[in-house]
Amino acid sequence: MSDRRFERDPARPCFVISVAAGIVQAHPRTLRIYEDEGLLAPARTPTNIRLYSENDIRRILWIRRLTQERGVNLAGVKLLFELEERLGTRILEALFDENQAREAAAVAAARQSQSSESTEAQDLDSAEASDGDGWNGGRAAARDPDPEPARPRITRIVATRVTTAPGDSND
Repeated sequence: MSDRRFERDPARPCFVISVAAGIVQAHPRTLRIYEDEGLLAPARTPTNIRLYSENDIRRILWIRRLTQERGVNLAGVKLLFELEERLGTRILEALFDENQAREAAAVAAARQSQSSESTEAQDLDSAEASDGDGWNGGRAAARDPDPEPARPRITRIVATRVTTAPGDSND
């Protein structure tokens, strides 16, 4: 026997702004900005308190992912959401899954090339340290006990352009 009171409805607004902000790890002002930009439309109580649903929380998480991880501004996010609504498909999820698969493949390839390079370097070190017969004459190969960790590769370069109004000159 199921109790209808405890069934979950993702469209049911039940989180006040402070709770919603805590869930998505953002400031409540950020959620108000998203609403001002037209990215969110939380429900309102008769006393005008914002209430967010689970669907709103998912949307906020997508906004944050696009802005923080992909570098999309809020106007771009709005266009992407409008495009999704017009097409009636979840293109953002497909793009994100595709990008995640590409990044995972790139990381695996980098690890594989890194491990093969380190194996080749170890072979060269052991060959240089020995006289060819496996004996190094009491000399230990110099090893760095704490090698510097590999730096992440640059995946995106963002360029900005500053323009001035006609007649303004900084020359």
